[in-house]
Amino acid sequence: MSAQNICPRFEKATELLGKRWVALIVYDLMSGPRRFGEIDADLANLSGKMLAERLKELETEGIVKRDVYPETPVRIEYSLTEKGKALEPILGEITKWSSEWIELN
Repeated sequence: MSAQNICPRFEKATELLGKRWVALIVYDLMSGPRRFGEIDADLANLSGKMLAERLKELETEGIVKRDVYPETPVRIEYSLTEKGKALEPILGEITKWSSEWIELN
C-alpha cells in the first residue's frame, strides 16, 4: 500500500495513538474511572505536566471525559467515553501481539 492510498482518518488515528503515553493512558483508564494521582502513580515514568497535556488532548478528541465533583476538596476523575472504550479491542490485540513477539532485555 502506498502512502497516497492511506486513508486520512487512519493516518490521524495512528498519529494520535502513536503519541508517547497516549495508548498507556487509555489502557490504564480501561479499568474504570481514575483520579489524576492514580494515573500518575501507575505511569511512574511520566511527568505530571505531560500527563496533564495528554489528558487534555484526549479530552479534546472525545476519548477521555473529565468529571468534576463539587466536594471538599474537589474530586476530579477521568474516564473513557464510548469512543475511548471502542479502543479496547485494538489495545487488547496489541497486548496479545506484544506478549508473543516482543522480548524484554
